[in-house]
Amino acid sequence: MATSTHSLIEVRRLRKRYGRVVALDDVSFDVRAGETLGLIGPNGAGKTTLFECMAGVLAYDGGSVRVVGGNPEIGDQPPAMFYVPDSITPWPAQPLQWALEFSAGFLAQAGAERMDDVVEALDLRPLLNTRIGALSKGQRKRALLGIGLMTSSPVLLIDEPFDGLDLRQTRTVATLLREYTARGRTLFLSIHQISDAARVCDRFVLIGGGRIRGTGTLEELAATSGAPADLEEVFLALT
Repeated sequence: MATSTHSLIEVRRLRKRYGRVVALDDVSFDVRAGETLGLIGPNGAGKTTLFECMAGVLAYDGGSVRVVGGNPEIGDQPPAMFYVPDSITPWPAQPLQWALEFSAGFLAQAGAERMDDVVEALDLRPLLNTRIGALSKGQRKRALLGIGLMTSSPVLLIDEPFDGLDLRQTRTVATLLREYTARGRTLFLSIHQISDAARVCDRFVLIGGGRIRGTGTLEELAATSGAPADLEEVFLALT
């Protein structure tokens, strides 16, 4: 489990509206070095909007997303964050091998060095000659995870890393993500299945109605909510 208290990303009073709809309202929390942080909330809570604002895909209306220690996008350093969205099909007419090699080239030396590792770890080799558009939902998910894990960005934002995976694949991916955290990566995962979140995450950010309902370890959240130290019970008590 992660023990670092050093923040890599500070989100402060983040706000986002879609017309009259408030998607994010005064959202504040930290992402700490070397942890697996879980973003947990019901459908429509603002999870994807939060990731898109943090990654710079979506403009926000107020507040800040600060990379602690300066701007890692200057010079030859990789961007501080790499966002792996859910339910997209990049380059649908191209075979998976082309997509991985293109991504490895775009990510420079680090991507090339990691490509073979992620192909083996995610069992992508039988799919290399298959068009991305012809992959199943779970196969596309593994392909997108592979591209994300090839990057050198210190923080990975992954939206629904287990969506579309069967039980065996979920366990394999969970173990792989924990291994990457152990090597020094920091993961921020939006997870729909609470049992999966409880298995893989060190700390949690609970969100509901666009507002933060609690942050901390399971034990800290249980103490705050008065619920038993069970993530489902804590989730129901706080959201």
